Amino acid sequence: MPRYAKPHSLEEALALLAEGPWRILAGGTDFYPALGAKPLRENVLDINALSELRGISDDDGAIVIGARTTWTAIVHADLPPAFDALKAAAREVGSIQIQNVGTAAGNLCNASPAADGVPALMALDAEVELRSAGGARRLPLQKFILGNRKTTLQPGEMVIAIRIPKASAKGASAFVKLGARRYLVISIAMAAARLVVGTDGRIAEAAVAIGSCSAVAERLPALEGALVGRPADASLAAAVAMDHLAGLTPIEDVRGSRAYRMEAAREIVARALLGAAGVSETELAA
Repeated sequence: MPRYAKPHSLEEALALLAEGPWRILAGGTDFYPALGAKPLRENVLDINALSELRGISDDDGAIVIGARTTWTAIVHADLPPAFDALKAAAREVGSIQIQNVGTAAGNLCNASPAADGVPALMALDAEVELRSAGGARRLPLQKFILGNRKTTLQPGEMVIAIRIPKASAKGASAFVKLGARRYLVISIAMAAARLVVGTDGRIAEAAVAIGSCSAVAERLPALEGALVGRPADASLAAAVAMDHLAGLTPIEDVRGSRAYRMEAAREIVARALLGAAGVSETELAA
């Protein structure tokens, strides 16, 4: 018979995790749909009473997003412009009802290639903080997600926070998502861009990530390097070449062919860069 537990402290939760396998339940927005009509066969560890895992705080060189922090909380948080892409992604996660209970950490642990929050967090150089009864460790987000529904979580571990280095919480950012309709849709492709622009109007630092075009969201280092030193203006639309996307491996399904996804990826990356640079439609038309 499966067990159900709802601990009231992190220490209690970690002690239970050390006893054996548990399925961690937070927002439940992926857990319940995946269960469907099937009987529950796993032990369920409900962490919704762990208040210490909720909220956004400043912690010695990092902005920390607790594992139970909802998308809605992220949207309404007082965060610098570097987080605008993450806020825009938060508004795209399902419906408002889902945003009210779904969590950014749960989005990472679900490890879907189409997880809306991942590219924006990658563009912020996010780290994942893991804890077990035996200790703690931190991993770059790019090393935490290994593939479709695969992460580096070990038995007895849980994600307790997402950490954004303050060195990466600078500049401005934008997020662009392509789907078959405007809302409540799985991404065909999506991109996040963060740009730091110098006083000379040229790009001093660039971070670009794209999702739904590989088993795991990817940073685009070749493009990032090519952007440094360029003017942060409408010319960025032409700066994205297909060679910059060479490492992507999009699937073919009912939502789009590989060739379509590649072309769409180039376009949405360009739009994300223009958004991060603050280029208006009027400037593009000119």
